[in-house]
Amino acid sequence: MATSDDLSGFVKDVLARGQSRDSVRDVLLKAGWSADQVNGALASFADVEFPVPVPKPTPYVSAKEAFLYLLMFAMLYTAAFNLASLIFNLINLAMPDPAMAPRDQFTRVAIRWSASAVIVSFPVFVYLAVLAARSVRRDPTKRASKVRRWVTYLTLLIAATALICDVTVLVYDLLGGEQTTRGLLKFLTVGVIAGAAFSYYLSDLKVDEKEEKIGAEDRR
Repeated sequence: MATSDDLSGFVKDVLARGQSRDSVRDVLLKAGWSADQVNGALASFADVEFPVPVPKPTPYVSAKEAFLYLLMFAMLYTAAFNLASLIFNLINLAMPDPAMAPRDQFTRVAIRWSASAVIVSFPVFVYLAVLAARSVRRDPTKRASKVRRWVTYLTLLIAATALICDVTVLVYDLLGGEQTTRGLLKFLTVGVIAGAAFSYYLSDLKVDEKEEKIGAEDRR
């Protein structure tokens, strides 16, 4: 079975023989290769006038880049989790559950801890996000970083799971007739935090897809 290396080698050989990109794309699509595979192989070579195909630089994963993105998203998860915990405990303090034994001291300690985590982790996340954005502006090919894509999709998975679980709990409480103001506020807390993260990173991925589509059309 042909591999991506075979495809890249074929594209290189055919382009070197003077065939147009459109003709290469058409014949590969007829042969059964997907549009993404074909566009990816063609994108590996610059669309410039030269006797032989000129390879384009491809994004690579450096240890520094992996460290930056993994730490950045770790700080995002830490900030989001502790922000939700902080709001939950403030709700518990403001609206104590009569069925639960008084735990004001424990709640205040949890509030202090969550607030401390948010105060430290969120600025670190913002700082690292600014560094990552500057790096991408200097070298746009880094938008295609595999580490960046993987952690972004992981974030979408976590946020989507949180939203689904959040709605499930709300429906469960409603069906049982046990929905309270406390529960509704906690539902809204998770929904806003997870929804904001999901919406932002989904739109970020759509920007990547749009730029890739524009680039593919320009190469045609």
